[in-house]
Amino acid sequence: MAKPNDKAELLQGTLDMLILKSLQGGPRHGYAIAQWIGATTNDALSVEEGSLYPALHRMERRGWISASWGQSESNRRAKFYELTRTGRTNLGQQVTMWGRLVSAITLVLDADPAEGRS
Repeated sequence: MAKPNDKAELLQGTLDMLILKSLQGGPRHGYAIAQWIGATTNDALSVEEGSLYPALHRMERRGWISASWGQSESNRRAKFYELTRTGRTNLGQQVTMWGRLVSAITLVLDADPAEGRS
């Protein structure tokens, strides 16, 4: 049985969408991205470094984000990531696909399994 403080697991492919969404408001460094996702989901989702940084590097290679070095809030050197035009387009496509998936799953969950039985 799930406990109230259990973290939800991300479906494959959703991490990219969440990272891109976090960058819609402007550049962020990796730790700030993870913090934003956690805070926005009331800590239902957490992004571990082992997943976050490979995703950031992959998205940078694909041209969805760009990176530059800067100073963090704690005055440390940090790599800041920013959404590119291609990334904005990709985010829009991912959000549309996610909406379709959620709608389809909702139809299944709301369906009466007894209907349509032979």
